[in-house]
Amino acid sequence: MRALALALLLTPAPALAQTTPQAPQAATAQPRAKADAATRAQFDRSDALSRSVFWGGERDADPLDPVAGVKLAQALRELGQFDKAAEAAQATIAVQPDNVEALLELGRAHIARGQAFYGVAALEQARDLAPRDWRPLSLLGVAYSQVRRADDASAAWSAALQLSPENPTVLANMAMSQATAGDLAGAEGLLRRAAASPDATLQVKQNLALVLGLQGKSAEAETLLRRQLPPEAADQNLEWLRARAKDQAGAGRTWGSLQQR
Repeated sequence: MRALALALLLTPAPALAQTTPQAPQAATAQPRAKADAATRAQFDRSDALSRSVFWGGERDADPLDPVAGVKLAQALRELGQFDKAAEAAQATIAVQPDNVEALLELGRAHIARGQAFYGVAALEQARDLAPRDWRPLSLLGVAYSQVRRADDASAAWSAALQLSPENPTVLANMAMSQATAGDLAGAEGLLRRAAASPDATLQVKQNLALVLGLQGKSAEAETLLRRQLPPEAADQNLEWLRARAKDQAGAGRTWGSLQQR
């Protein structure tokens, strides 16, 4: 369960008035130069919408810039524009077929849009290119789980934990897979281990609150949410949990519904 996120759309700039003088064709503006390292680092700390605009401009300035392509894909994915994120990652891979970061972003985008099957090959390639990196294995576990390859998912997560023991992201991915399969108690145990890590993210802690709430442990779920979210967001999440807890059969419980909330 993530904090409530709004899908922000980039508002087009207003059109220039027709009375604006037309520049001669010979004076057509040239693409801007790429930003320096300090400017890039500054935008890396900004919100996803600002980053999507900035990195889109950087890619336009140099379509062969793999860093711009990967960071644009990441920003678009965070905005919920999953198809565009996949396109940006794929364009980078066309330039650098062995770019591990681009392969990971392509996998993430396809997972996020609910079409993990199309990201499996990219993630397997990233795994082979970076055999000591736990991230491709963790994401492969998610992708395999989404396409109902449970044994392969378990093997991928086991390998990821061998590389990075007690990694909270890996544990959380395993937990959410168990939650979608109806094993909320098993998911809770994994998420408690993940949340105990000093590296646990906000999403991990919210996923724990989600699983607790779905089991009727509303008091503990509320305590966790109110520590992590503003009052209005916590109220909305708690209202959603109460509605889901009434569904004893778990109808409609999917990876997307649990993760995207």
